[in-house]
Amino acid sequence: MAAHQKPTERDALAQALRAAVRGEVDFGPTARALTTMDASNYRRVPLGVVTPRDADDVAAALAVCRRYEAPVVPRGGGTSIAGQATGTGVVLDLTRHMRRIVELDAGSRTAVVQPGVVLDDLRAAAAPHGLTFGPDPATHSRCTLGGMIGNNSCGAHSVAWGTTADNVHGLTVARYGGDTLRVGRGRGPALPTEHPGTPALPTEHPGLPAGLPAFPTGLPGLPELIGANLALLRTGFPELPRRISGYALDALLPERGADLARAFCGSEGTLGVVTEATVRLVEAPAARALAVLGYADEAAAAEAAPGLLPYRPLTVEGMAADLVREPAGLPRGAAWLFVETGGATPAEARAHAERVLRAADALDGAVVTDPAGQRTLWRIRENAAGTATRMPDGTEAWPGWEDCAVPPARLGPYLRDFRALLAAHGLRGTPYGHFGDGCIHVRIDFDLLTAEGVARFRRFSEELADLVVAHGGSLSGEHGDGQARAELLPRMYGDELVALFSRFKDIWDPDGGMNPGVLARPARLDENLRFEVLPKRPVEVAFGYPHDGGDFSSAVRRCVGVAACRTAEPAGPGVMCPSFRATGEEAHSTRGRARLLHEMLAGEVITDGWRSTEVRDALDLCLSCKGCRSDCPVGVDMATYKAEFLHHHYRGRLRPAAHYAMGRLPTWLRLAAPFAGALNALARVRPTAALVKRLAGIAPERALPVLARETFTRWFRRHRGRGAVIPPGDRAVTLWPDTFTTHLSPEVGRAAVRVLEAAGRRPLLPGRGLCCGLTYVSTGQLGKARKVMRRTLDRMGDLLGDPLVVLEPSCAATLRTDMPELLPDDPRAAGLAGSVRTLAEYLEEYAPDWRPPRLNRPVAGQTHCHQHAVLGDAADRRLRERAGLTGELNGGCCGLAGNFGFERGHWEVSVACAEEQLLPSVRSAELGTEFLADGFSCRTQLEQLGGVRARHLAEVLAQGLDDEPPATGPPGPSGA
Repeated sequence: MAAHQKPTERDALAQALRAAVRGEVDFGPTARALTTMDASNYRRVPLGVVTPRDADDVAAALAVCRRYEAPVVPRGGGTSIAGQATGTGVVLDLTRHMRRIVELDAGSRTAVVQPGVVLDDLRAAAAPHGLTFGPDPATHSRCTLGGMIGNNSCGAHSVAWGTTADNVHGLTVARYGGDTLRVGRGRGPALPTEHPGTPALPTEHPGLPAGLPAFPTGLPGLPELIGANLALLRTGFPELPRRISGYALDALLPERGADLARAFCGSEGTLGVVTEATVRLVEAPAARALAVLGYADEAAAAEAAPGLLPYRPLTVEGMAADLVREPAGLPRGAAWLFVETGGATPAEARAHAERVLRAADALDGAVVTDPAGQRTLWRIRENAAGTATRMPDGTEAWPGWEDCAVPPARLGPYLRDFRALLAAHGLRGTPYGHFGDGCIHVRIDFDLLTAEGVARFRRFSEELADLVVAHGGSLSGEHGDGQARAELLPRMYGDELVALFSRFKDIWDPDGGMNPGVLARPARLDENLRFEVLPKRPVEVAFGYPHDGGDFSSAVRRCVGVAACRTAEPAGPGVMCPSFRATGEEAHSTRGRARLLHEMLAGEVITDGWRSTEVRDALDLCLSCKGCRSDCPVGVDMATYKAEFLHHHYRGRLRPAAHYAMGRLPTWLRLAAPFAGALNALARVRPTAALVKRLAGIAPERALPVLARETFTRWFRRHRGRGAVIPPGDRAVTLWPDTFTTHLSPEVGRAAVRVLEAAGRRPLLPGRGLCCGLTYVSTGQLGKARKVMRRTLDRMGDLLGDPLVVLEPSCAATLRTDMPELLPDDPRAAGLAGSVRTLAEYLEEYAPDWRPPRLNRPVAGQTHCHQHAVLGDAADRRLRERAGLTGELNGGCCGLAGNFGFERGHWEVSVACAEEQLLPSVRSAELGTEFLADGFSCRTQLEQLGGVRARHLAEVLAQGLDDEPPATGPPGPSGA
């Protein structure tokens, strides 16, 4: 039974699964669309998804699937790069329920885990005992132990702690059909505890020569397979630290302990489903240091790496300059080695790193001991799986040859030959990776959209496989073979050994139901490419998509599935993806939404195009925080994609009430301004407020904002009429009268005027009726947004191009990005975007000598998510430091996010987002803490949920100016 089966058969399978398992069974289009792809070039459409609650559910699901002849694909974090986490049958999602750490024994340094345990969760549980799990792929914040076992994952620390297979003691495995085996080394039980109903391991196997391994009785024929092929198994596998390709049958040799658990690692879901694993923990160094070594080129760095291994480093990672897109404080050179060292104390770790530095013979080098500095550098390396998907000129680059490995001593010559092969095929790539283990990651700018490009992809793959073998290497050094390389395994192992792989697969899975088409009897490497189903011509869109050639399909293709959005907490000060962290649902991650948009364009699973309710429902909980625009390694911009979708989805149709109420907020606030007092009074009457909220689509839990009795623009006209006293050297500056400042928080505007005047500037307001179009963009009313933006550009007149101070971060972000992307043919939009400054940016650039008041108090609060994603907050940090405001503002998202948190149906998610960082920071703040939030949404959320009044930085500075004693002596300089 496969994905093309008749609906009646599929329905019968789904019904049987629902009767057999306690977990969720979902054969709907959303669940299927979310699991068509992993992080590879491949796409296969499943029948449905089962999320088992426990091992019994796994066994029951496997029994049903065998009865219905439905293939099964076990799936963890879905970050596999070779296509092995995709399939045409039933996907077992092991991440939702089976994520329990069953036992952690610090004394024996072992842990018993379920397959859905995220690696970082295991490491966090082990950390209080001074332990960790050694293998650590770059996806450590979202990859699962089950997936790591399936792929035999490694990571940066493999030079010290080996691969996953090196750190697995025993496994409980459910086979196709539902029977369960416990596997480990060939003699004695694999696990310390007995599991009723699980076949035990015999101590001997009758009928075979003495000394041959004994295996579970549930695997008949395995002893004979090993016994008949001892010579081939002893000579057919290359000896190198990162040999991941194929099945590790040599682990079953008697002299290697007949370790069936080790042989199972790297089997890519083709043998069975791990339901429990006993893994080894290692001692984590109390302190670490990082030696960063610069070399002339990547080959020189590669040749230097083996010479550093005798110093017993924790890592020897390498990357070249073409992967570093921004200044990163790296030493001089065109390629670098990251060599991490450990020690019992910081001084010991540093001394270790300095020894490496002295021995390295590098062009330049540095030792970094500051944890924050180390994290910054490691983030460059860890994000490489995403950043490498785009060449410096924006050209797309793809996996497929992501992780070949050669003996470390051969890495330098291999890289030179690899570069030559790329050039011969007219291809480009950016190698990086685990130089100490001879393992290279690379994304290559294959053309996978045309028949000619796919043919070149095949030719290159065949020639590269031969090159890797010629250097004594493995086609896979970390992420497995999957569809990407399994077809080429005969070039590495020969036909005879590859035939043994198929026999090994058949012993475990005689019905062939476990992940068919992968590893054994594989599909062709140029089949099932995920790009084949996308439209051949650009679809009509409203945004310009300047970084994707104006093509919405290309924009959606940005998501390669590395799943940086699927983390339990944001990375550092990051934001992405608040809705996933609130719900834990793949559909509410940036990746999940991108997958649904991909399937919408494909039209096979999601069949209603722009009218799709599946895509609409997934995007409904997108906060449009723009966090993915900066935090996603490949720059997926889901806020823009959501606005685009809503524009098409509701074209010519009735919209939700909130779109009319909050989407057209600037119009309503202008009309309401003369009646602010009366309207505020009515809003305090509960029945009236409830009726207004119901009609406007506002969440009943929300309080309506208070309208300003005097708008900022009206106050400014009075203020200007009084004639402000400006110090000598004043210069005019345009201050943007955004809707929120004008009608809802005029005190922010008044404070900004006070600060600018104190800095020797003369604020001016541009013409009336200006609007950035934010609320129209966020609700997908893009035709109206364009009209508003064009009117704004017309009315700016001669002020276009002058510095423009924007106080509301969301409006600044709209002017800087959305306006030029919605009006790509109007050069005025790009000009206005380039003139936008935050208050801190303006003061730093145009009044560098101005001294802010010294406030000397701690701060807490929220950096607006749009500021983080689009504007940056470096200037704000420096200004706060100069003013004596100490402490960090929160990352993440406040959860209100403009109209999102006000809309009916979003209350719970909005509160969950605020509870992640913002509200805990309020509760833990010391007495006298100043709460800062430049965004109106953030201030509103803090007031309504936290009971505190946060202020814009301008307000705090203005109060400080008013509280300062009069200056004595001549005034200081006012700036250039």
